[in-house]
Amino acid sequence: MSLPKRYNPGTSEPQIQQFWRENSVYHYVPDDSRPLFTIDTPPPTVSGHLHLGHVYSYTHTDLVARFWRMNGFNVFYPMGYDDNGLPTERLVQRQHNVSAADIGRQAFIERCLEVSEEAEHDYESLWQRLGLSVDWRYTYRSIGPLARRTSQWSFLDLYHKDLVYRQQAPAIWCPECQTAIAQAELDVLERERAFYTLIFTLEDGTPIEIATTRPELLPACVAIFVHPGDPRYQSRIGQQATVPLFGQRVPILADRGADPEKGTGVVMCCTFGDTDDVQWWRTHNLPLSEAIGRDGKLTPVAGEFAGQSTATARQQIIDALGESELLASQTDIQQYVRIHERCDTPVEYIVTPQWFVRVLEFKETWLRIGDQIDWYPPQMKNRYLEWVENLNWDWCISRQRYFGVPFPVWYRADTGDIVVPDVDELPLDPLESKPRGYEDVALTPETDVMDTWATSSVTPQIVGQMLNNPALYERVFPMNLRPQAHEIIRTWAFYTIVKSYHHFGQIPWQTIAISGWGLAPEGQGKLSKSRGGGPVAPLTMIESYSADAVRYWASSTGPGKDSVISEEKIQTGAKLATKLWNVARFSQRFLDGYQAEQPPPALSTADRWILARLMQLIERATTLFHQYDYAAVRSEIEGFFWRDLSDNYLEMAKQRLYDTASSYHPGAKFTLHRVLESVIALFAPFLPYVTDRIYQAILRRENRPISVHLTAWPQVNPDLNDQSMLAVGEALIEIATAVRRFKSENQIALTTPLAHLHIDPQDDALLAAALAGAQNDLASVTRAEKTTVGNGAPNGLTALPTPGKFTVALRVAS
Repeated sequence: MSLPKRYNPGTSEPQIQQFWRENSVYHYVPDDSRPLFTIDTPPPTVSGHLHLGHVYSYTHTDLVARFWRMNGFNVFYPMGYDDNGLPTERLVQRQHNVSAADIGRQAFIERCLEVSEEAEHDYESLWQRLGLSVDWRYTYRSIGPLARRTSQWSFLDLYHKDLVYRQQAPAIWCPECQTAIAQAELDVLERERAFYTLIFTLEDGTPIEIATTRPELLPACVAIFVHPGDPRYQSRIGQQATVPLFGQRVPILADRGADPEKGTGVVMCCTFGDTDDVQWWRTHNLPLSEAIGRDGKLTPVAGEFAGQSTATARQQIIDALGESELLASQTDIQQYVRIHERCDTPVEYIVTPQWFVRVLEFKETWLRIGDQIDWYPPQMKNRYLEWVENLNWDWCISRQRYFGVPFPVWYRADTGDIVVPDVDELPLDPLESKPRGYEDVALTPETDVMDTWATSSVTPQIVGQMLNNPALYERVFPMNLRPQAHEIIRTWAFYTIVKSYHHFGQIPWQTIAISGWGLAPEGQGKLSKSRGGGPVAPLTMIESYSADAVRYWASSTGPGKDSVISEEKIQTGAKLATKLWNVARFSQRFLDGYQAEQPPPALSTADRWILARLMQLIERATTLFHQYDYAAVRSEIEGFFWRDLSDNYLEMAKQRLYDTASSYHPGAKFTLHRVLESVIALFAPFLPYVTDRIYQAILRRENRPISVHLTAWPQVNPDLNDQSMLAVGEALIEIATAVRRFKSENQIALTTPLAHLHIDPQDDALLAAALAGAQNDLASVTRAEKTTVGNGAPNGLTALPTPGKFTVALRVAS
């Protein structure tokens, strides 16, 4: 099959994609003796259109999958879609401008299902066009029957082990989404905020000043704290003070958590403004007064300010304090505010009944497990350890939403006791059915749904089909690799570790490889599906430059590092694919029908050098891939391809390739075949389309695999690994470079012949012998009609500047 003059990825890539699909190139084989490599693929959240940031990170996983497949492993590479929970609800609200309150719970759930199905079809189309080597037979939805059954099984198992509990307690609350959230779903926003100093009154009428950023919490003030070692207030400990404007009397208590250097050194405790308030409330057994409701508005305890938003109430209360001369001062400060990562809304702390998974009492276990997992890059383990060390809350898994996995829980109407079903009844919705044996008992169904992470944390059990296909699950779990982004170490990685340990007492995977973010250009920051997805859609880039070119950009940065979207790098990737195509076209005339064989007796110096360099490259690339440093792998291969092969070796070998009568012609053909075959295989994980097209046209022979992606990763051949030739090859390149520079500086065409080229090896006998055997190679690359090697230069030649190990002189043909 002859390669056309020009490579057209727009037509070729879809054809190759269809070939892969029709021939099951990437299928996992259940009954296979090969070693397994299993991947716990991250399921993209259905919250908008995929962007180039997703292309960036998902390409990294595919590079690894392709490498291990070519190394003889039976790769289990599934795909999922995280389509339950708040992100999908918010997508529906944005797209259709409806909520469950508008159209009813069931209609809203059905709308969520429709939207998520449409989005997932688009996701799969993009992933396939990008060339992900996923086995699409193993695809799941986190709202699908298997995922719901597995997630509910997980809850029941934790419930029966007393590792999950329900409690009426302060929970982190998002007023915008009107649901509890977990500590891991918090981000921090820095902003300028007014810092008010308010005047409280002691029992004897003495004023005491307290600084706060949240005067709207005054109606919920239940105590005042000072540091026990602060001499300014030691005499006041045990007294009471009156809260300005609202009038309640609260105790003055001592606690080392009060910072004498912050504000006036006196801090009010309100239920609740932050985690310090929660801690003090618990430690000192304080009363509860809730000033902010689930909707983010003030409650009746705020009196005339009830029903106002926190921002409006804050200003009205400050105005009232000023009028009452109870506002001592006001200044602006920089403040860090905790916000919900999904909507950027500042969170509140609301007392509600919630379900929690026990994690705090297992901190030492989580730290130990973190040390048992291989992290790439290694420093990412520190993020995990730091997160565990700073945990303050058990994991809240209940959400006051609609579209999610229901809790398999009911409450007896007469006693309030919890009722759960048997495992064989799953999946079920307590709003639609009752558990077996309770058909005639009055039960109240749990209306909350599980946090999406409660389901995503059992992805190994979902993709391994633990409940449906135990034989498959036994083979694939624990998994080899968890690829994921760094911002969800605290959620997906941590929660999966928690579930795996609580359920099975083992780690879920051997290795975790962390990707960075694809960043929008010009300092626009991280790309986000829910915020528009960036300036250019992935398919636009693929259609403009090719999937291989986009993958080239995605593979330009190592694990854990962020990368700015660069159209220039994508263009460079397209140029690389074109150059690879052109090299293959040049080679095809010499390799048509060629059968690889043992090296012929006559290998030139250039042959031996390029083969040694190839062995060095294979060893280096293999080592780096084992370290998940795919960017360094691609850089090494690319450098070899451009500098060593394209710019130099091919020019050195051309004369011998065309001269079929030359005794060195068979060696040139053997070397070209071996090098091209290896380069195509090495590039295959990065540029899967163009490499497979070239392989099938030039390199595939009878009884060989149908695709380059099913061939073996190149191995080092000791017979071709003459490392002494590396220095000689560098000398050949330096000579060729010196001649090219001379011609360019003197405005002489590179194709102009040289009458005479002479190299003086400076009494280096080994170099002299090697160069003497490279005269045909040097003649080919420099267009020299005569080449000589020896001490001293003949008269009439022009000396060229060289690094000093040898000298070069020449005369241009007249």
